[in-house]
Amino acid sequence: MRLSEVKNSESVIITKVLGHGSFRKRITEMGFVKGKEVKVIKNTPFKGPIEFKILDYNITLRRSEANLIEVVSLDEAKHTTPLGYEGVIDREVLKRSATEKGKIINIALVGNPNCGKTTLFNFLSGSKEHVGNYSGVTVDAKKASFKQFGYQFNLIDLPGTYSLTAYSPEEIYVRKFIWKETPDIVINVVDSSNLERNLFLTTQLIDMDIKVVCALNMYDELVRNKSIFNYEKLGKLTGIPFIPTVSSKGKGIDELLQKAIDVYEDRDPIVRHIHINYGMEIEKSIKRIREKVRQNRPIADKISSRFMALKLLEKDNETLFNLSKYTNFDEIKAVTKEECVRIETLYNEDSETIITDAKYGFIAGALKETFKQRINPEKSQSEKIDKFLTHPLLGMPIFIILIFATFYATFTLGAYPMGWIESLVAFIGNSVRGMMASGMLRDLLTNGIIDGTGSVLVFLPNILILFFFISLMEDSGYMARAAFIMDKVMHFFGLHGRSFIPMIMGFGCNVPAIMATRTLRNPGDRLLTMLIIPFMSCSARLPVYVLFISAFFPGSPALVLGGIYFAGIIIAFLMAQIFNKTIFRNKETPFVLELPPYRIPTFRNIVVHMWDKSYQYLRKIAGVILIGVVIVWALGYFPRQSVQSDAIGTQIAQLEADGTADTQGAIHQLRVEQESVRLQNSYLGQIGQFVEPVMKPLGFDWKMSIALVAGLPAKEIVVSTLGVLYQVDDDSTVSLGDKLKMEKYRSGDLKGQSVITLPVALAFLIFVLVYFPCIGVIATIRNESGKVFWAVFTMVYTTLLAWGMAYLTVIVGRWFFS
Repeated sequence: MRLSEVKNSESVIITKVLGHGSFRKRITEMGFVKGKEVKVIKNTPFKGPIEFKILDYNITLRRSEANLIEVVSLDEAKHTTPLGYEGVIDREVLKRSATEKGKIINIALVGNPNCGKTTLFNFLSGSKEHVGNYSGVTVDAKKASFKQFGYQFNLIDLPGTYSLTAYSPEEIYVRKFIWKETPDIVINVVDSSNLERNLFLTTQLIDMDIKVVCALNMYDELVRNKSIFNYEKLGKLTGIPFIPTVSSKGKGIDELLQKAIDVYEDRDPIVRHIHINYGMEIEKSIKRIREKVRQNRPIADKISSRFMALKLLEKDNETLFNLSKYTNFDEIKAVTKEECVRIETLYNEDSETIITDAKYGFIAGALKETFKQRINPEKSQSEKIDKFLTHPLLGMPIFIILIFATFYATFTLGAYPMGWIESLVAFIGNSVRGMMASGMLRDLLTNGIIDGTGSVLVFLPNILILFFFISLMEDSGYMARAAFIMDKVMHFFGLHGRSFIPMIMGFGCNVPAIMATRTLRNPGDRLLTMLIIPFMSCSARLPVYVLFISAFFPGSPALVLGGIYFAGIIIAFLMAQIFNKTIFRNKETPFVLELPPYRIPTFRNIVVHMWDKSYQYLRKIAGVILIGVVIVWALGYFPRQSVQSDAIGTQIAQLEADGTADTQGAIHQLRVEQESVRLQNSYLGQIGQFVEPVMKPLGFDWKMSIALVAGLPAKEIVVSTLGVLYQVDDDSTVSLGDKLKMEKYRSGDLKGQSVITLPVALAFLIFVLVYFPCIGVIATIRNESGKVFWAVFTMVYTTLLAWGMAYLTVIVGRWFFS
């Protein structure tokens, strides 16, 4: 709890002092340090100052100041004492409880995109967050807790950001988090192979006057390049300790944690606050603005007034907004305007550029004293590789070949384990059928749960293989090159080059891909990218693709699958062009994308990536898919009787009474027909037949129609629904794909003809590619756009477009395959 929440006459023990430099110094000089006992004498009315007793003298603090001091109370101490303790909670117990609470360290990981921050987070916490060698992977804060060296570490992995200027959503997010949550330590993860650019963010953390430890990540690359870096001297110059780490291999991690403890406990000799000198004239401006800002103690105690003064000079609107509620805001605004005009007139340059240049000047000076790069360095390995992979002529064909190879491997390598799982599911289903008497429970277990979930489970190997290759491309750094190669194409269709990264992420899952649009600074670019990401074939659609392609296009599976994925990209581009001409009319935004050095993907990261996807897939099977399967089975199982099925039942009874061997084949045929009629008259059949008229022009029967409706929550349910619907003959030895091929019309003008022809199968694939994205995607579009309209618009326009494209596919397909 905070000291501001303590009641009158209650004694507490201080566990932590938050805030920054000047406030911390003043408050600790008064005796408010960890482990000291404080008693509340009185709370003044109307949330005014509070009177405390500490070290035998009385002192008053503003409520905002008391709110920056964490304490442990008698009630909290009772909860932390050993179970069964019946003694009195005395001061010693209270102090012991305070000591335990004081050993909780909140750490925020801050760094540039692609600096290895999330890899460090994964290693420290044992988490399995997605790691990629390109910017914009982490789009929200990830949290984890672990214990080591007698301390509990609460770790927060913040989005990657190049600076703390309020340009992009992730920059605002990181800055707000540090301001509001006041972490005990900020670990600034720095890419050792790109010190000058990474240290720009470090200078802003210095301005914030907070406790920082720098992790010199990927230090092995610096050593391998034969560069010399005196990081200890740099630490003394900046007042920040630097620790070399290789997070992908776990090197230097223990030293980093030990250093974080030392800084937290205020026993590291290097740590001190320095002021970066921006030059005499700028320092005058900072001083003048700072004096006005410091008059507002509630915010100045929590956020460095010098940092806010610098941000105001940089014309940071977010900082202006934060100060707008204070009484002297007009004065602050006027003084800021005067100083900006003054220094811009003096230097004939924009004030933000002047401060940025001064920061890089400070970095250059510090590195000149501490860092020696190898003289006349040879071309890096990345530059040699890029000579081919980003070649103006070869780049695009290589990209297409790599994608095609990925899909080919997904089918050919996945076919073997897929067959093994199919056999296992069939064996389990037959075993259960043999052990149980016929009835509703057996039907639920076999025709429902085992066949339904098993029909989805068989595609797990394909998911794993696809993400193995995607992980290789991401972790190696090739995915950023793909965005570079595609920039000209995307620019032609009115898309920003950076949009390609979220679009590629959409092949995994559309939800994080939509969240990754936060890396786009233009709101129009963000919204446009959100609206076209659903056309990227997520892993949930892959089982549907594999099922239909294996059944109907066995001769060229990789070509068809690749065609479906590329069709999604082309549709996205065309819709982007249409939206740009009609709704958005976006202004062009400059394309800036970091091309990180190529790195050999670690086995651990690839396994983590693959396991994460397979775990999500298995959780879906055990969760939403299982529930969907049971609901679909129940709707298909009831009602059990109808006039038609009873009539067929009478025929079966008559043939059974006859008892001759010749009637057995006829009986079996009638049983299959009876089950088919019963299913058609079930609640599920009635829903399907209600939807069928809309889908009939596409060649979809009621079973295919209901599968598409069932797939609205999650696309895997399309396969599990088909798995339930096509088990009418109780023969689990025949694969679902074969049953789809064997399905015939049992009545009407098309009686005896195949339901799913090649054009219909292709139309079904196109429909699944384009129509209504899952509920999670719709909710994410609503949250990220801030408007319900865009979520509803996405549902409507994708479904209408899917119908139109599927209809066109059937028409063209029938002409082509005739």
